[in-house]
Amino acid sequence: KIDGMTILRELKANAEYKSIPVIILTAKSMELDKVKGLESGADDFITKPFGVLELLARVKAVLRRSEKKVEEEPIHYNNLVLDYNKRTLHYMDKQVTLTYKEFELLHYLMLNKGIVLSRDKILQEIWGYDYEGETRTVDMHIKTIRQKLETAGCTNYIATVRSAGYKLEEQADS
Repeated sequence: KIDGMTILRELKANAEYKSIPVIILTAKSMELDKVKGLESGADDFITKPFGVLELLARVKAVLRRSEKKVEEEPIHYNNLVLDYNKRTLHYMDKQVTLTYKEFELLHYLMLNKGIVLSRDKILQEIWGYDYEGETRTVDMHIKTIRQKLETAGCTNYIATVRSAGYKLEEQADS
């Protein structure tokens, strides 16, 4: 009889399968069981009973984290260079310092250049499935990003689309 931990260890030892995210669903709730599972390579550990919404939220969170582990080439947009792996943003030769959420938000806009993204879509993607804050949080972060870009000499990159959301312009004037 093979148990789940053995299967997990075999998956993580195999180069072809080790990058597949794993969530352990179990009735075992002892701290030691959780630690063993996570140390064996599980990405999350859920003990019974749990709700379907919690499971879906955790699956989405694990998938978001696993997507970001992939090495990305720096994104070039006009004179902006965003390097996700180094977590840096440069405009021409100037480094622009952003908070974690500002960086994630600008990265998301750059990946979706020219596409209007609603506040709700941004909240879901950047703040997570169960974020229950105000949609004005997005507005404040956009405002701060714009200010930091303008301080570096970079203007007109992020457009407000009235009653719809925000987008990174296809071609910006700088």
